Amino acid sequence: MIRTDPVHPRLTIGAAYRRFGPRLLVGIALLSLVLGGWFWWHGEAGSSNLTWTLGTLPVLLALFGQIIASLRRGDVGLDVVAALSMSAALAFGETLAGNVVALMYAGGQLLESFAEARARREITELLGRVAFTTMRYCGDTLEEVPIATIRQGDRLLVRQGDVVPVDGHVADGVAVLNLSALTGESIPKSLSRGGEVLSGSTLVGAAFDLIASRPAAESTYAGIVRLVEAAQASKSPMARLADRYAIGFLALTISIAAVTWLASGDPIRALAVLVVATPCPLILAVPVAIISGISRTAKSGILVKDGAALEALAHVRTAILDKTGTLTRGRPTITAIRTGERFTDKEVLGLAASLDQASAHVMATSLIQAATDAGLMLLPPAEIAELPGKGIEGTVGRRRVAIGGDTYVRNRSTGGHMLLHELDNHDGVQSVAVAVDGFVAGVILLQDQLRDDARTTLDALRAAGIERIILASGDMTHIAQKVGRSLGVDEILGDLTPEGKVVAVRREAATRPVMMVGDGVNDAPALAAADVGVAMGARGAAASSEAASVVLLVDELYPLSTALGIARRTRTIALQSVFIGLGLSIVGMIVAAFGYLPPVQGALLQEAIDVAVILNALRALR
Repeated sequence: MIRTDPVHPRLTIGAAYRRFGPRLLVGIALLSLVLGGWFWWHGEAGSSNLTWTLGTLPVLLALFGQIIASLRRGDVGLDVVAALSMSAALAFGETLAGNVVALMYAGGQLLESFAEARARREITELLGRVAFTTMRYCGDTLEEVPIATIRQGDRLLVRQGDVVPVDGHVADGVAVLNLSALTGESIPKSLSRGGEVLSGSTLVGAAFDLIASRPAAESTYAGIVRLVEAAQASKSPMARLADRYAIGFLALTISIAAVTWLASGDPIRALAVLVVATPCPLILAVPVAIISGISRTAKSGILVKDGAALEALAHVRTAILDKTGTLTRGRPTITAIRTGERFTDKEVLGLAASLDQASAHVMATSLIQAATDAGLMLLPPAEIAELPGKGIEGTVGRRRVAIGGDTYVRNRSTGGHMLLHELDNHDGVQSVAVAVDGFVAGVILLQDQLRDDARTTLDALRAAGIERIILASGDMTHIAQKVGRSLGVDEILGDLTPEGKVVAVRREAATRPVMMVGDGVNDAPALAAADVGVAMGARGAAASSEAASVVLLVDELYPLSTALGIARRTRTIALQSVFIGLGLSIVGMIVAAFGYLPPVQGALLQEAIDVAVILNALRALR
């Protein structure tokens, strides 16, 4: 539910520590390091050791608190190595090394928080754009109301600079909108009367009136906010895999340190091994890379719900795509109008669109949009009678109008039946007949056009590593085949029920990871069954967006190939950070075990590795 008042979150102890703790600990460790160095320079060894010890203890205590909290959750992480190295340094009198490790550890925590904040910036900006109130017409007056009270059909005033609060249509005027928060497109878009407006866009032009098409809680931006919040709270399988690696690395570190002590009899060598063992390649690099990848996709108009979805997307080898609304626009456009001798094209279209204002059929939307674009004046219909899936009739002005298929219109007319031969559905062309005052006035031919980017997207998917592309459609097989052949897909499946699409997904998933792309309610089961479900969220049904793990926020298909490329690059970068970081750490431990790397220098090497792997992980933002 969209909140109707600004949120002021309470700063809990845990939140306060995450926000201020690393800075405070870095300050303490750095101050003690400098002050202890001053004492040492003046020959006061006792004071310098005491100062370095006091600078190490706060970091060590905070670290013990984090370890205890992790153990209560059943997690064993590499923080234990840092705690052991600091404790051993104090125990063996290597207070300078302990202080350096404390500073490096606290600095790593601070660097991690900075890196994650930088990586989350793009998706966090989405959460800051929720509108709380809007201006609604009440008769001839305007009132400011919470957006939670907005209902379908309400007329709203959107002022320049406002964030559009709900989905709707332009009632009057021209809306010039900045859609960058939703699509990443920086060029404003102009919409005329009847144009569809998505919530979350910003008005950069003159004020206009908006007719709400759905409540705030069901609007596009509300769904995006819910998905973003879920994405921020998630943990990816790669991060969980890193946790398992962490246990093995912890055991390896302790084993090398123990063997070094036993073989050399020198506890300082063992301490050096512990100091140079860095946990950051595992506990920092992976989550930073994953969050960076999710942030990068959000900037491109793609919402990846969690880290698991991003990783799964990197493994996909088969793509199954729905036809209507996915590869095609999902809204038929008029290709021709056949009329009888008594009527013109504009008369037939104007009467049909006027009557269809009372219908929710997808063709009705197409006829209304075409009439609006042609500048036709639509009259209010009356005495409506609709037979779902068959047709609709009613009075427009002083004329009785009926729209529908062959049988429906034939039963409501007495002449002009020769035109009904145009109603044959072939090669993807759909048609409806229009009868006026008992006479067939015309036939309107419509066709669902391919998206402009359909072919280029499929080519880009293949270039990105997709080995098999399947068209799965609920339309008649011959229509699906016409579309599929024109796009060069590997297999065409038509006349599919929702259950049939699930069967197709499971069949392909048995051999390789599968991505399913769809937009309708009927696609939701298949989206949920796939390794990665991708929903066309800008126009698609809410059910498909909820079932999918990836949502395209823009009404285009091409960002899908962008998301695939980002996912694969992010995974590569994360693995690079882990294996390069661990490799350098292991080499450093071996060098320290042979006595060539003292504890202080080992701590400095540790920090250099930490910084390197985190900066490498942030490359996923680019």
